[in-house]
Amino acid sequence: MSLTRRQTAAALAALPLALAATPAAAHGARPRTRTVHIAGDSTAARKYADAAPETGWGMALPFFLGTGLAVANHAMNGRSSRSFIDEGLLAALLPDVRPDDLLLIQFGHNDEKTDDPARGTDPYTTYQDCLRRYIAEARARRARPVLLTPVERRRFAEDGTARPTHGDYPAAMRALAAEERVPLLDLQARTLERWQELGPDGTEAYFNWLAPGESPNYPDGRQDNTHFRPVGAIEVARMTARALLDARVLAPRELRRLDARVPETWISWPPAA
Repeated sequence: MSLTRRQTAAALAALPLALAATPAAAHGARPRTRTVHIAGDSTAARKYADAAPETGWGMALPFFLGTGLAVANHAMNGRSSRSFIDEGLLAALLPDVRPDDLLLIQFGHNDEKTDDPARGTDPYTTYQDCLRRYIAEARARRARPVLLTPVERRRFAEDGTARPTHGDYPAAMRALAAEERVPLLDLQARTLERWQELGPDGTEAYFNWLAPGESPNYPDGRQDNTHFRPVGAIEVARMTARALLDARVLAPRELRRLDARVPETWISWPPAA
């Protein structure tokens, strides 16, 4: 299937962004920059100026990766593990995957839409089958696949308890990671714990909750419990970086600012395609 204009623009925007110049090696050669590719949905995706202040966590991940690592954010709004493959988005990113690169794979939100045959999957059959495709394609290129459980939505019970919303999908991904011996970053568990710490009121600033008139993109306001504002995207990107360290996917020298403040003003949104 051919890519839409916005998908093409997003693919160009996903070209690896080098985070810092690497020291010159012997004879003036530079070590090759490794790329962290992101395959995922709207919670990770790059957002454009017409969606600001909505922010995908993939937009903030470069702030936590050090010299010699770049990010190529291929995540796309509305995609599931199935539709990302069927629409040719996985095939489009694979030519740029090199040995020793990472492929971060996070799906679940749209896989849960089982009434939509183009996106819905079953946790322990078609969802796992699709994820195996990403794993196999990364390994075929001698890159390292990494599974990420879907980040949690902002949902609380009446007593203020943060509620899980992804059903069996996180458990199915955990089981597949163990079976395939793939590193797992359990962002569902990490974000659920963080939302519980912040509580119903404290989490509003992390999600795209806006008062009427607060943003020209949302003149009537917004109460979005799925997508992030800059502070939320930065928090989830920090969790992702820490999880990469905990899983020994990246070494301490490959990370930065894990405990440092990252200003929201560092986030920028490219012009709408």
